[in-house]
Amino acid sequence: MTIHIGANPGDIAETVLLPGDPYRAKWAAETFLENQVCINQVRGMLGFTGTWRGNRVTIQGSGMGMPSLSIYVNELIRDYDAKTLIRIGSAGGMAEHVGIRDVVLAMTASTVGNPSRSIFREFNYSPCADWGLLSAAAKAAENRGAKTHVGGIYSSDTFYDERPDLNEQMVRHGILAVEMEAAELYTLAARHNRRALAVLTVSDHLVTGEALPAKDRESSFGDMVEIALEAAFAKAGATK
Repeated sequence: MTIHIGANPGDIAETVLLPGDPYRAKWAAETFLENQVCINQVRGMLGFTGTWRGNRVTIQGSGMGMPSLSIYVNELIRDYDAKTLIRIGSAGGMAEHVGIRDVVLAMTASTVGNPSRSIFREFNYSPCADWGLLSAAAKAAENRGAKTHVGGIYSSDTFYDERPDLNEQMVRHGILAVEMEAAELYTLAARHNRRALAVLTVSDHLVTGEALPAKDRESSFGDMVEIALEAAFAKAGATK
């Protein structure tokens, strides 16, 4: 057990999916996993372990924002030896060609600042996804016929943003969408030599103002979860 995760040794699989919302973790576990059991309830941040096509998987809520995700990912890696960590979550579209319910695979994750930024000082570190996961996810998305975009995203710890000038520059430079966790996930994965990817569903759009009702978000996220699972176990014999 750790300060924030109540699971016992062996309760957590080497592959962990990370939705921000603990109730989305519950929904995903009940929908996609077999023999799923709740392995964490500390602070209401639910986690579940089960199997998908015979492969052990943990789905653990990570909270909102990079500071919260950093806590869970550090403990999952340090104390439970998680090897593959895939964020599954919502994002706000920024590029005009990115539509509601589209899937975004984050090749890179830019940020103004994250919990790891202080260790780099003047160095502008550029975190990116694991190529094996990214390419497998792109193939899985193509096979499912999901409208998918691969490219750079923006990770922000500011939900109520008041920097339209910054948004304009990001769109100008090809940023596809904005969310709140991936940059720290990618940085921690690089630091500890783990695999990481963010598979995101566009739930609203900063430019057009379109947005999914809260109830529709869950039902629209099935492709995202299955793409993440297929990518995680794309290599033959990955059963841990």
